[in-house]
Amino acid sequence: MNGKVQITGIDTNCLIKLSKARSIELMSKIKQGDKEAKNEFIMGNLRLVLSIIKRFNGAKVSADDMFQAGCIGLIKAVYNFDVSVGVCFSTYAVPMILGEIKRILRTTNSMRISRSIRDRAYQALKTRSELEKENEEVTIAQIAQKMQVEEAEVAYALDAISDTFSIYDSVYNKSGDTIELLDHLKDEKNTEESWTERVALQNALAKLTERERKIIQMRYYEGKTQTEISTEIGLSQAQVSRIEKLALSTMKKGLSYS
Repeated sequence: MNGKVQITGIDTNCLIKLSKARSIELMSKIKQGDKEAKNEFIMGNLRLVLSIIKRFNGAKVSADDMFQAGCIGLIKAVYNFDVSVGVCFSTYAVPMILGEIKRILRTTNSMRISRSIRDRAYQALKTRSELEKENEEVTIAQIAQKMQVEEAEVAYALDAISDTFSIYDSVYNKSGDTIELLDHLKDEKNTEESWTERVALQNALAKLTERERKIIQMRYYEGKTQTEISTEIGLSQAQVSRIEKLALSTMKKGLSYS
């Protein structure tokens, strides 16, 4: 599956490509129940599915199967996309397409995570969510303490399912703003495909100040806590938190549909 993705029964060279203006026009018609507009919009976004499949070069699942799964994610995105949210369709659709592809990859994966470990991991995620309502910074130690188990047990369980949650999930801040960490899927070979959401994210990052970019880089790409960042750059945790929220707000505007 090097270079061009081969899909049975489809000439991928002939797939249509929609302009931004046409995409907006079609989406408006889709929301009014226009089935022809929906079909054209889906066909016009199949290149997005193909570009994502290329990220899984060498997978045991065939390109045809991944393409079918990706199309399911694309269709779900079309049905659920809310224009009023103000983000590009590709930014919204990519995690859903990835999710369907990853789902089919997991079902064929020879490695199986035991039910007990999976349950423990989900319990840890639930506990983390509860703790985050009270504290912006939640550690493994705090999760383990609340669950009354060893830290190593929590870390192992979360690590066991990390492949499931690492690349699709949006990162949410307290105000409800989101940023997609799709840049982790960056592939320099696919320049022709114009990985839309990655370019949009880079453009949004370019709107930040140098200090804001540094904090976002350390926070979401290096996985550091606000406390660690504050120590490293010489600001208080509260200052780091404020700068991070402002940066995410600026990036959201940069990812708008406009």
